[in-house]
Amino acid sequence: MAKIAFIGLGNMGSGMAANLVKAGHEVLAFDLSADAVAHAVNSGASAAASAAEAVAAAEAVVTMLPAGKHVRAVYEGEIFGSAAPGTLFMDCSTIDVASARHVGGLAVEKGFRFVDAPVSGGVAAAQGGTLTFMVGGSEADFAAAEVFLDAMGKAVLRAGDLGAGQAAKICNNMLLAITMIGTCEAFALADKLGLDAQKFFDISSKASGQSWSMTSYCPVPGPIPTTPANNGYKPGFATAMMLKDLKLAQDAAQTAGATTPLGAQAEALYAMFDNLGGGASDFSGIYKLLDGSWGE
Repeated sequence: MAKIAFIGLGNMGSGMAANLVKAGHEVLAFDLSADAVAHAVNSGASAAASAAEAVAAAEAVVTMLPAGKHVRAVYEGEIFGSAAPGTLFMDCSTIDVASARHVGGLAVEKGFRFVDAPVSGGVAAAQGGTLTFMVGGSEADFAAAEVFLDAMGKAVLRAGDLGAGQAAKICNNMLLAITMIGTCEAFALADKLGLDAQKFFDISSKASGQSWSMTSYCPVPGPIPTTPANNGYKPGFATAMMLKDLKLAQDAAQTAGATTPLGAQAEALYAMFDNLGGGASDFSGIYKLLDGSWGE
């Protein structure tokens, strides 16, 4: 078992850190929120006073931070100068590809090991240890990281070299946003046409309209009792986080010269929902915007 520093204990990170503890690892936890650190301690982790203190004693480090600027600042400002040579870094944040490659490249230059390993699955999967990890890095670093990522997920997949994990994540979430909007539109139309939601689910989930958004994360109350739609659209995966990922996807598309018209429309719709106060709701809550019931 290993000594692991975990930096960033938000809704996702707290569950991930707890699963590393359950797997028998010694976890040194740090977050700017004292409450988040206290929660991690209650889950069996040890508190660190700073990111630098946490990584100084660790052989592996997991970071789960909000954006590329935070990843750059923490790694360049505290982590690189405090970690022991050969330390394995696993950045599970969802950030821009350029930042992932920049930080990962610096890590390798300094004699560390590094993978970008963003996740898919949401808060429930983070707590249940059933996340999917999309990993960018060398084959050797992936093999080293896989041992730890397995403790937090159901699937750990190497996408390619540094930055490939982030590329896979933003492409995946752009697709998810598009299929969720389409699923919500279909349910809203079915309702206007007098078709019962359960009946439509029973048919479409076994027909060509089937998708993950339909059968695993159905955006209307009823068909799947465990979805956010049956819990007042509490996240889950918040609209604000989906909007962040869609912005990353559009920035990447512009840089790469890719044409993503549906991705752009998805970003515009989620930006509208966010501006209307839906940012803290689950991203499937956009159904209420599309059926006209948001704000009622």
